[in-house]
Amino acid sequence: MSTATTASVQQTDWRSEWFEFENATYLNLAGMAPVPKVSLKAVQAALDAKKFPHTRDDGAIFFDVPNRVRTNLAKLIGAKPEEIALTTGASTGTMAVAYGLDWKPGDEVLTSKAEFPLQYTTWKPMEEREGIKVNIVAPQGKFLTADDLIAALTPRTRVVTISHVRFDDGSMLDVPKLAEACHKQGTLILLDVSQSCGAVPMDVTKLGADFLVCAGYKWLLGAFGTGFFWVKHELISRLRAAPFYWMAVAGSDNFAKLDFANPKPSDSAKRWDTPEWASHFNFNLAALDAGVEFVLRATPEVVLAHNHTLMDSLFSRLPADRCVAASPLDRAHRGPYGCFVARTPEKTAELYKKLREQNIILSLRESKLRVSPYLFNTIQDIDRLVAAITT
Repeated sequence: MSTATTASVQQTDWRSEWFEFENATYLNLAGMAPVPKVSLKAVQAALDAKKFPHTRDDGAIFFDVPNRVRTNLAKLIGAKPEEIALTTGASTGTMAVAYGLDWKPGDEVLTSKAEFPLQYTTWKPMEEREGIKVNIVAPQGKFLTADDLIAALTPRTRVVTISHVRFDDGSMLDVPKLAEACHKQGTLILLDVSQSCGAVPMDVTKLGADFLVCAGYKWLLGAFGTGFFWVKHELISRLRAAPFYWMAVAGSDNFAKLDFANPKPSDSAKRWDTPEWASHFNFNLAALDAGVEFVLRATPEVVLAHNHTLMDSLFSRLPADRCVAASPLDRAHRGPYGCFVARTPEKTAELYKKLREQNIILSLRESKLRVSPYLFNTIQDIDRLVAAITT
């Protein structure tokens, strides 16, 4: 049995976990994940429970689901549950680091050209607020590398803030190599894993990052408005005190004895939880809870291998006279998706429109066509995409 045939059998099994896409070929997980059936069931169960809150005690309402989500996210990234804050997306954690570090005028923050916009909306205002300098690194080759960032380090670089997998070309950064160079001079790494966590095997100890931020509505299969912020435990106390969610107060698990006079945050990342997040009745959290459990069951290893097989098939069959790959062809340097372009930006936009008209759903990002499959996709979906490109 061929690799493609084997993959097809496995994909047919996974496909039953989702609802039908009404004749659409959906190749846009990097844009928005359709929630699996188990997530919708979890949301419905949370809605049903809200009808009868008297059936739940305070502990179950406010702690069971958030604690389970933290525990499962910790399993997924090789961390500790107490190092994880539940947020509304990647921006929340990035802003927590920006406001939490003790800056000095002239300190530098390093990011890259054409990074995801949250890097600029977070860090550029800090130039005026704190007197820091945001340095933008351009890749020396076709794709950004750890060497590009290492070469731009200076003694004043306090933070390198960067994506693990880039949203615009699917290239994957060699984070351990970058981390080694950064830590030699005391520079911290903030890594946006929104386009990798859940689809790329990940261990924070091996990565070497100091902070992770992640949106939950992509490869974690959660709802929009979900995410997490991971902080290496020894760095929690290094971030400056700030207002915090009242349920992050030490001892908040006992509502009868809350400290109103002199509340102290718990010694955990909970202090950065998004307010009103921790509840059994938070329907977004219910979806994320089920989504992360699904990811753990499927495993990032399976997702990555599956997607690499589909993307390799696509890249090998692109018509050379019309299209060219815009992502690394080497799997070791590519995340769970890939991009390609037509011969001009105008033709790329025309092709995108043509594909949408045929109900083939992918993304147009930075003048590139981004194809991001998932376990519900089969080799037949790639066949349909290739056929639409070539006709």
